[in-house]
Amino acid sequence: MTSAAPVTPAGLRATARVHAVADGRGGTALPLLAGDGPLALRRTRGTAAEAGVMLVGAMSAPLGGDHLSVEATAGPGARLALASAAATLALPGRGGGPARYDVHLTLEDGASVRWLPEPLVSVRGSDLRMRTRVELAPTARLLLREEQVLGRCGEDPGLLRSRLTVTRGGRPLLDQELSCGPGAPGGWDGPAGLAGHRALGQLLVVDPAFADAPPAAGLLGEFAAVTPLAGPAVLVTALAPDALRLRELLDAAARTYGPPSGA
Repeated sequence: MTSAAPVTPAGLRATARVHAVADGRGGTALPLLAGDGPLALRRTRGTAAEAGVMLVGAMSAPLGGDHLSVEATAGPGARLALASAAATLALPGRGGGPARYDVHLTLEDGASVRWLPEPLVSVRGSDLRMRTRVELAPTARLLLREEQVLGRCGEDPGLLRSRLTVTRGGRPLLDQELSCGPGAPGGWDGPAGLAGHRALGQLLVVDPAFADAPPAAGLLGEFAAVTPLAGPAVLVTALAPDALRLRELLDAAARTYGPPSGA
């Protein structure tokens, strides 16, 4: 379902909402699938157990001043795959204010979610604050991918501030923040930061099976690191010269550590 999104003097506000539940027959139903403004949702072909949902951009967004939100809940035993149809471009707005893009995922007991959006591109002159929050029950499984590209081809980036927080059973599992582009703290592009790379990303896998067999820390090539977390989870972070190489690195990590067992 798609409806008109309100436009305020500060910009457009739009929210996409998904609720997945186990259907009692080994599959997953979607009693709530609603988006407005630039956030259109389409059900896609999934597996017998997993429901697929595609986020389709219906207009250019987020512009400066816009506030977009994606809220998804997977009930007990539900299995959900969330993806986007195209890259998200953070664009400058007329008023010059920052844009906000919030993602909130809630996974209840035995739920499994794969959140695999296409890259976020920080366009020159843009200012985006992105926040991703995930709340997991102790028996839930998660595969989450984030990719950021700093500027289009041959273009300087905008200002990007991104934060990812994950809790499991009400306890912190991961809380990290990234700032890059004009106006970010000094050194973001230096040898201790991105070292000249223009694509960066991460893959987070949370799986109770890791409690008995945790992945080992290590490297995946020169600019990708594997970090086991203090919980049944592993985080892969990667730098690359472009989006294509970044996706290759994260796809290789997904084949090694995910998707979550039972998905």
